[in-house]
Amino acid sequence: MDAGIILLILVIGIGIFLVMVYNRLVALRQTCNQAWGDIDVQLKQRHDLVPNIVETVKGYAAHEKDTLENVTKARQQAIDASSLKGLAEAENMLSGALRQLFALSEAYPDLKANQNFLSLQNELADLENKIAAARRFFNNAVNEYNTATEQFPAVVIAGSMGFKQREYFEVGEAERAAPKVQF
Repeated sequence: MDAGIILLILVIGIGIFLVMVYNRLVALRQTCNQAWGDIDVQLKQRHDLVPNIVETVKGYAAHEKDTLENVTKARQQAIDASSLKGLAEAENMLSGALRQLFALSEAYPDLKANQNFLSLQNELADLENKIAAARRFFNNAVNEYNTATEQFPAVVIAGSMGFKQREYFEVGEAERAAPKVQF
């Protein structure tokens, strides 16, 4: 009788422990999903803002067709991306194309002084800061989740319960390079 009670207490204890580990992994996975949702919202705002910037620049720099087409193409690739890795690459291309676009403003003083362009440029700069903050939060959530799925004892049940490693949203080489400023 005593052995049966001890065994029952042990089974209940193990069950409670497994539930706690599982619930922690679910909470961490949900934090990753929420963090990705925050990034997705910021990227959508960015994608909506880009056509306005392109149209504003078109009026001043009509012969800079290649730069404008590169921005439009990069935006479309970012919208069409189907994986995190593909999206990160497309967003990095879009960042590079936007840098080229804003470099045009140096060559066109009227564009540089245009209030609409300046407003759009400031709005995009604000969005870029928000995207960077959301990316940091997402990568931190992914790091915490990935670490939890690899630590003992969670590693024993994580794989069998469908908890897989998540990818980070990494900065591409184009964004790592410092912009060139020439006078």
